[in-house]
Amino acid sequence: MSFDDAYEALTDHDDDARWAYGTGFADPLAGVDTAVPAGADRAALADYCLMLGDDALIMSHRLQQWVTRAPEIEDELAIANIALDLLGQARLLLSRAAVVEDAGRDEDSLAYLREQAGFRNVRLVERTDDDFAHLVARLVVFSSWRLAIFDQLTKSADPVLAAIAEKGTKELTYHREYAAQWVVRLGDGTDISHIRMQDAAEAVSAADLFTPHETELSMAAAGFGVDPASTRTEVERVWAQVLDAAKLQAAPWGGGEPRGAHTPAMADILAELQGVARDNPGGTW
Repeated sequence: MSFDDAYEALTDHDDDARWAYGTGFADPLAGVDTAVPAGADRAALADYCLMLGDDALIMSHRLQQWVTRAPEIEDELAIANIALDLLGQARLLLSRAAVVEDAGRDEDSLAYLREQAGFRNVRLVERTDDDFAHLVARLVVFSSWRLAIFDQLTKSADPVLAAIAEKGTKELTYHREYAAQWVVRLGDGTDISHIRMQDAAEAVSAADLFTPHETELSMAAAGFGVDPASTRTEVERVWAQVLDAAKLQAAPWGGGEPRGAHTPAMADILAELQGVARDNPGGTW
């Protein structure tokens, strides 16, 4: 069958809303047992899904703000696709949290109607970026950390989390590769690009990523989640390898704070992210 309209060809499938869901159209939960596993602490599992979902949601929003600001049109598309991948992860994880907690909420209410205090993301995803160098440095660290978590989550005792992680590892591998290539390109480029990339490398702090929250520890102990402290060696290895290739240096990461605290930037993020939904209660689009 041929299509004269490129848009019709793009959207010719059973669920047209899914075309902007990230990479690929296949349902990652097809054939997966979505029942809450016996013996699971529902409150802790829901909270854990919120943490992972919020990390992806807020980082996706920050990436979306870079569309139209990237160096080249190819990077506009790459950043937009990475943002869509993370948005897809966020939707799956927030939906899982809503099902597990069974409190009458859905992915939209969790994304658009929660107050700031209810968000569980790490502070790294909230950070503003002074320039493109800061963005790719932060993306290397974030994607390396999330990939290390998702690698372990593919063996989660929750089949839904395992399926989400299986899909996510493919996406995050690309995210990490894309960002790392730019760090090397800028670090080992002109004198000016090297200086800017060096500043960006020094500004990234990942210490908070490895400071476990009690929910993360309980989920890891029960076989459902991952202790983020266990990812530190892998993330530091990747970061050191990228810095070496880029001819950059950065100080070791110290200790950090667990989830729960937000930067001043979070209020502005939520005002932009939630504005339409709050101004139009019950609206659909």
